[in-house]
Amino acid sequence: MNFENTLAFATQLDDTDHLKSFRAQFLIPQKDGKDITYLCGNSLGLQPKNATLEINKQLDVWQNHAVEGWFNGDENWLNYHDKIKDLLAPIVGAKWEEVTCMNSLTVNLHLLLTSFYIPKGKRVKILMEGGAFPSDQYALESHVKTRGLNGKEVIVEVFPRTGEDTLRTEDIIKQIEDCGDELALILFGGVNYYSGQFFNLEAITKAGHNVGAMVGFDLAHAAGNVPMQLHQWDVDFACWCSYKYLNSGPGGISGIFVHEKHFNKDYNRLAGWWGYQLQKRFKMEKGFVPEYGAEGWQVSTSPILLMATHKAALTVFNEAGFERLRAKSILLTQYLEFIITQFNQRKGAEFFKIITPQQPEDRGAQLSIICKANGRQIFDALVKENIIGDWREPNVIRISPIPLYNTFTEIYHLGQVLINSH
Repeated sequence: MNFENTLAFATQLDDTDHLKSFRAQFLIPQKDGKDITYLCGNSLGLQPKNATLEINKQLDVWQNHAVEGWFNGDENWLNYHDKIKDLLAPIVGAKWEEVTCMNSLTVNLHLLLTSFYIPKGKRVKILMEGGAFPSDQYALESHVKTRGLNGKEVIVEVFPRTGEDTLRTEDIIKQIEDCGDELALILFGGVNYYSGQFFNLEAITKAGHNVGAMVGFDLAHAAGNVPMQLHQWDVDFACWCSYKYLNSGPGGISGIFVHEKHFNKDYNRLAGWWGYQLQKRFKMEKGFVPEYGAEGWQVSTSPILLMATHKAALTVFNEAGFERLRAKSILLTQYLEFIITQFNQRKGAEFFKIITPQQPEDRGAQLSIICKANGRQIFDALVKENIIGDWREPNVIRISPIPLYNTFTEIYHLGQVLINSH
């Protein structure tokens, strides 16, 4: 598409947008009686209007049925998560029994690492992306320590080449092959939170399995953002949060994926009553017998009100359809890239450097932009004009247009603010 940096062109794109009606299903923050331009859905998605309805519905059940809410009706709380699994499985490319929602992201990561990090003999190493989100680093450090190992010797990080901002798939695979039979686990982010790079999960998984390692992913910035086929790619496990691209509220409930090939294996796990086999759960017997599927990794009672928000948000997501969302997402980031590139051309220099990969298949709904000078002042100028992105030290602005509720006109106005602030 030949883009134009004009209001008329941006308006035309909005007028022909098949998803434009979905913006009305979200509560857009206001300032001085006007919608702000919210481009920070990679940190916290906006509130869907139907969340209040679903929460109130469950509050009514609590009011009218109290403890019997766990057992009464087609949507009793005991099986409430089943409806969510129906909505969630297609988003990550999984079978219904391979996913469930529970806990929060880092708690789930710890639970899964307990099962899938299996150091034995010389096979003790863990491979991860350099500069991964700190929670992943801390989680791995703690698991290595509890196994009596030295993190500096065991955890291997893969960094971009000198002068480059993102990782090459061939370099990741080369590092996997170099670790060889010393590699116990690969844990990568699906999309790097800082650069916005969408890693080749299929290639990483295949390479990891070729050397006998387990392969898992933190999909915090991937779930609901980029297309995935976790089952088909033979990924061993994954976990994600729901409050970013899945719009399920601050601190919203997390999700996990466990490939079906692991269901009948006897893994170490931190067990709890909620993960016990449902048919026998209320017999209260000793000896943990896990429920079949990903649900066998559950620990604690489902938080129904958090799940209600999640169910409401996923309903909107699935009504829009992931293929249509992905198509619009690509177009939004391409238009943003065009606006930034044209700004640099007007200045005659690369004032803003986009470090997110240029190819749509290598990124999601985020562009990470290095400001060569006055980065914080530029970010503050955007905020002053009611444009909310995300600042990351020392000099990166992350802009994330979300296809469910952001518009091309908003991208155009962002560009105008950048021009007028210089």
